[in-house]
Amino acid sequence: MKRLLPGVIGLALLCCGVAAARDKDPIVLGLHADMSSGSALAGEALRRGALLAISEINEQGGLLGGRKLELVVRDHHGVPARATEQLPELASTPHLVALLTGLHGPPVVQNLRYIHEHQLIVVSPWAATTGVVHHDWSPSYTFRVSVNDSQMAEYLVAQALARGHKRLGLIAEKTGWGRSNDKAITEALARRHLAPVSVQWINWADADGEEQLAAVERSGAEALLLAANAPESAAVVKALMRRPADKRLPIYAHGGISGPDFVRQSGALLAQVDLRVVQTFSFIGNPGARAKAVAAKYHALFGTRSEEEIFGPAGTAQAYDAVWLIALAIQKAKSTERARVREALERLGPYEGLVRTYQPAFTPARHEALSPSDYKLATFNPRGVLVLAHP
Repeated sequence: MKRLLPGVIGLALLCCGVAAARDKDPIVLGLHADMSSGSALAGEALRRGALLAISEINEQGGLLGGRKLELVVRDHHGVPARATEQLPELASTPHLVALLTGLHGPPVVQNLRYIHEHQLIVVSPWAATTGVVHHDWSPSYTFRVSVNDSQMAEYLVAQALARGHKRLGLIAEKTGWGRSNDKAITEALARRHLAPVSVQWINWADADGEEQLAAVERSGAEALLLAANAPESAAVVKALMRRPADKRLPIYAHGGISGPDFVRQSGALLAQVDLRVVQTFSFIGNPGARAKAVAAKYHALFGTRSEEEIFGPAGTAQAYDAVWLIALAIQKAKSTERARVREALERLGPYEGLVRTYQPAFTPARHEALSPSDYKLATFNPRGVLVLAHP
């Protein structure tokens, strides 16, 4: 029998102790989002959705034999450069397995090299920028449980045309995300031998959309496609509200405005605008048992009483589903090693989530969990709450 020297025995015992400690350490997920600027409430909706799933998982015993999940949050204000500064700290956080992104896509797209060189699993539960998932990095470490711009454009154009609007103008925010939407919408119209009658750009934090709206009106547009986040979209809507009721163009809006920040910034007259926005989920009137159970847990955790108080419902539900999918991948991989969890995400079985039943969520060739069949149009009721629109 081979003998170990006393020092080796001590080292072996120390290593066993470290391994045992690690077996009890929490498993960490990150949320990297705007938590304090123009889309802060969208970031909070994502945080709440993640915490709902984490609470359920921990109540069921955690993962990998009892390890609890924890969430760390970093605020990048929607600024890619700030995201770049914060990523090294997140990447080196002990026991961190994956990051959830915020509403903005450019903080991911502009950091794809770092994400892949450091094998950071990134799952987007809101950011729709096409390049978040569709890029040349292989194997890909980015996944999405949300709409994407290409499919969103196709859906919005189809909905506008179905309602008889053929002359479509576009107002997009002047960012990488806005350019992604311009490209996708122009291509969707071109497939129908059409083109935007006007394309206007609005800068971040512009408080007045009058110039852009007036230019679209002069083009003879019958409806407006809007691809901007909350502050810029609110500026356009405020300009629209200065028109007589019979002169207000109908708006078909990207889901980027569906966070509660938009309602707060637009004022109390949203129900007087013919505004339809893409959504994937609503708690209101949802007959599903899972939706009812999650809504009840939401009320218990966050002190709300009705489904109308659950702001950013699509982001909340998508973050909830994203956390559960990551958890299932960790269990399948039997590991928190990012490379193994990434592979497991591509090979999950069916999972009945809030937004849909995933069969499966991802494959090696497809990192998009949702499709246009999951898209719906919603409108704002007189209380500023998004409710699904009647066909």
